[in-house]
Amino acid sequence: MEWMGKLTGANRSLDGKRLLLTFEVDAIAENQLEELKKQEKLCLRAVKFRKKRSLDANAYAWVLMSKIAEITQSSKEEIYEEMLQRYGSYYQDENGYIVGTFPIHVDISKIEGHWKRYKENGKFVSYLMLKGSSHYDTSEMSQFIDHILEEAKELGIETMPPEELRRMKQAWNIE
Repeated sequence: MEWMGKLTGANRSLDGKRLLLTFEVDAIAENQLEELKKQEKLCLRAVKFRKKRSLDANAYAWVLMSKIAEITQSSKEEIYEEMLQRYGSYYQDENGYIVGTFPIHVDISKIEGHWKRYKENGKFVSYLMLKGSSHYDTSEMSQFIDHILEEAKELGIETMPPEELRRMKQAWNIE
């Protein structure tokens, strides 16, 4: 279960060894609350909230990648994967980047997700797991689009004027 909320209080326990944190969260269904109360221990994680990227941002990225695909005689899916490989964001958990290590003969394209090869020892290959752009927050999407824009400009593709792009980013609340 995951909620949006904010930290509203922090106190030390009576023995001074632990913190008591209070969070205010969006409404929770009664059955979810009862389920939480039954748990002996929970794994809690509080991270800074970032808005997810907008559909407008995603649409503009795909317009640019489609134009790049036309010029390079590739598919837009191939260009998308190439852009993720060059400029994508990596998945992370509390231990750092998510890594998969496989025997060298494994065809990584058969494994769901986006993977970037980063290390090999002759028998095994390690890959970092990339986020698909649908999982980007507004900041990640802005950076991704900026890189795609540069690629498009290098190919002579007409892009949105800078002022219009700035207005679009302001509408996404990411500039």
